Amino acid sequence: MFCRNKTSRATVARGSALEMEVKRGQFRLSVLEDSAQDCEVQKLIEREVRIRDGACKLLAACSQRDQALEASKTLLTSNTRILALMSRLQRMKEVQAMQRAGRRSFDGGAIDDRLPCTAKVAISDIRIPLMWKDSEYFKNKGELHQCAVFCLLRAGTEIHNTDLVIVDRTLTDVCFDETLIFSDVPPDFDLRVELYSCCAEEDFSQGFSTRRLSRLGNSVTRASSKKFMATLETATSCGSHGNGIGSGGGSPVLPPIQSVQGPKYHLLAHTSLNLCHIQNSFRTHDLTISGTEDTSFWLPLYGSMCCRLVAQPLCMTQDVLCGNLRVRSEASPEEWSDVYGVLKGTELICYKQQSDTESLEKAMFTIPINKDTRVRATDKDLSLNSKSITISNQSGYESTYTILTRAPQDTQCWMEAFWQHFYDMSEWKQCCEELMKIDESFLRKPGAVMLKQGSLYHEMVTPSTTQTRNHQQHLTRPVSSEIKNMLSTYFNDSGVWVSDCVGVCARL
Repeated sequence: MFCRNKTSRATVARGSALEMEVKRGQFRLSVLEDSAQDCEVQKLIEREVRIRDGACKLLAACSQRDQALEASKTLLTSNTRILALMSRLQRMKEVQAMQRAGRRSFDGGAIDDRLPCTAKVAISDIRIPLMWKDSEYFKNKGELHQCAVFCLLRAGTEIHNTDLVIVDRTLTDVCFDETLIFSDVPPDFDLRVELYSCCAEEDFSQGFSTRRLSRLGNSVTRASSKKFMATLETATSCGSHGNGIGSGGGSPVLPPIQSVQGPKYHLLAHTSLNLCHIQNSFRTHDLTISGTEDTSFWLPLYGSMCCRLVAQPLCMTQDVLCGNLRVRSEASPEEWSDVYGVLKGTELICYKQQSDTESLEKAMFTIPINKDTRVRATDKDLSLNSKSITISNQSGYESTYTILTRAPQDTQCWMEAFWQHFYDMSEWKQCCEELMKIDESFLRKPGAVMLKQGSLYHEMVTPSTTQTRNHQQHLTRPVSSEIKNMLSTYFNDSGVWVSDCVGVCARL
């Protein structure tokens, strides 16, 4: 009844006038594809706008320090994502305009339209060393200056942030232990890492004028509950009405950013990472420091950042091509083996039968596929009565294999797969030498603000550390169940993920 385009999921009624126009070449199906992509981007923008509005309202309502810091961080992250998505939508509109104007060839011609595969890029164990003065760190003199810091990481339109960390002179470095993963990253990616800081000693109690939210932790009157719910309902209506997002037609119209009082994050340092920085171990990268020492959010950075940046190209994790083959080795030219071949990563894995791939049976043998491998299609051999593929390796010991397929078109498919695979490996370079491991045990989970980190100082029991811990427990005292229910009701009704909007709400 319907034919569906696999790329855009655009549905066209079979036998309709639209399908006839597409077949005649009078109408390009890419117009429907672009429209579907536009809708997806607009939905993402709409979601971020709701998150931003919710963060603004909660920032205006909260009075506890950790709540205000988390809400401000969410607000900054949402604004950055909205700008990135708007830029992506604008580029898509420009491409559509060029296509409709006929300024670009769609026939391919002699131009090679081959594109490299994408990859999953992960960054973890970020360490930023600090350089305190001797009088501050060792002699513990002066005021205990505290800053709230987090990292904002962006690769294209995909943006992630780390947990919030409270930093003072008792720490020798800032540590972000979570693993952040970027999907569908091209080999020419540019991963920008930005370190934001905010003075955590200011008074952020900008809640209701009648009473502070912290005082409502033990008892909430009926009048204040209604007032609180009215404020949150206003945020919901602002996020779901009047944005013009998601409705077909022109570009989305975003509401202006609300001016709210509270903590302000400032860019303290940044750096950019690309393919050449990927290595299956820890590396040190230079930071460009943006802040100055006379600012309240200043931290004495050493000027470097240590992290582990790895990548898993799709050609290393997914099957490129598989099928039934006949293989013989140069060492045994008279012995042919009927195998089920799977081209994946740095090997052509040869199983006895297809079911062995699902049962995890050990392969009969493997053929190395790397940068030193040469693959060529031979002319029709009279002895074999068909075309064949020759695979030769020059690294280590020299080995040559001859491959036969069931049909000539299968031979062409395998040659195309080899060419694409070699092209992917040449683009991703060191990432295709071996499969890099991504440690997903430290994937980011919704949690509380990190008030301290492991260091030698925190292993020592001193009166000063005891006072600091008591002060931290006082700052993170629990909020009443009535406030928790009101916050949960608001975020569930607005369709916003709680931990993504304001991380502190997940632990109330």
